[in-house]
Amino acid sequence: MLYDRFGRPVTNLRISITRDCNYRCFFCHREGQHFNARLELTPAEIERLVRVASNLGIEKVKLTGGEPTVRSDIIEIVRRIKPYLRDLSMTTNGSRLKELAKPLAKAGLDRVNVSLHSLKPDVYKKITGVDMLDVVLDGIEEAVRYLSPVKLNMTVMKGLNDNEIWDMINFAAKTKSILQLIELEAPREMTQTSFFRKYFYPLKPVEQKLEEMAVETRERRMHRRKKYFVPTEYGIAEVEVVRAMHNTIFCANCTRLRVTSDGKFKTCLLRKRDLIDFATALRNNASDAELVELFRKAVLMREPYWK
Repeated sequence: MLYDRFGRPVTNLRISITRDCNYRCFFCHREGQHFNARLELTPAEIERLVRVASNLGIEKVKLTGGEPTVRSDIIEIVRRIKPYLRDLSMTTNGSRLKELAKPLAKAGLDRVNVSLHSLKPDVYKKITGVDMLDVVLDGIEEAVRYLSPVKLNMTVMKGLNDNEIWDMINFAAKTKSILQLIELEAPREMTQTSFFRKYFYPLKPVEQKLEEMAVETRERRMHRRKKYFVPTEYGIAEVEVVRAMHNTIFCANCTRLRVTSDGKFKTCLLRKRDLIDFATALRNNASDAELVELFRKAVLMREPYWK
């Protein structure tokens, strides 16, 4: 297992497999990939990366984008890498889940996170730039049949969807999915911008309310996130709160290394000069030992953003 200079183990990879997306979410952070990247990793390259990672104790991978389901070879990617992993998940906007949930599960995908920022068609369109809420809701229904658990990611934004939190909690209970309430994230230099001040909605008061209401509370190892089990009219809802901004506990318990779609290790979502190129070595027939050294180099660069 790999540890960084701060004693944090790296146990999972977050692999962006494309920068392309069929949505236009106005607040998208593009997984911290602030550059154009047209030369994406191939399925074989992703498989080799995951195989080497698995030998270093990394047993969990989350596939991200852009939107991973826009890749025509997404099923092949899942099928290739699942044998090396204990847990394989994916983030998606849900636009293709109705057709892909079953084949993805058959290929080896364990679970899925679906971005769902509103249950109101007009608000959904304003956030995502597309009029596809009904399609996504159908996709969530299909995903619940074949993938477990299904998590709903709601980035809460002031004046836009903050009045839907409790509706979303009810919806999660009704669909037997897990709700993740997420604070808007931005690097330090962006926190004083008019954009951030306009939309940032602090979730600490919401979390305090959930703690009062919960019949049970658990804590995840990664980020020390709390999970609240809250009574609703549809039964118990499972709710996680992701408060990354200015949260030293969150960063101190991060176990993730990121991979960009063009084959670079990235140590943190909010950093811009933290890239280690491994695709070039991969394409120049580097040995597994050489790839391991690049892994180690990237891990030793890791540093908590909020300290």
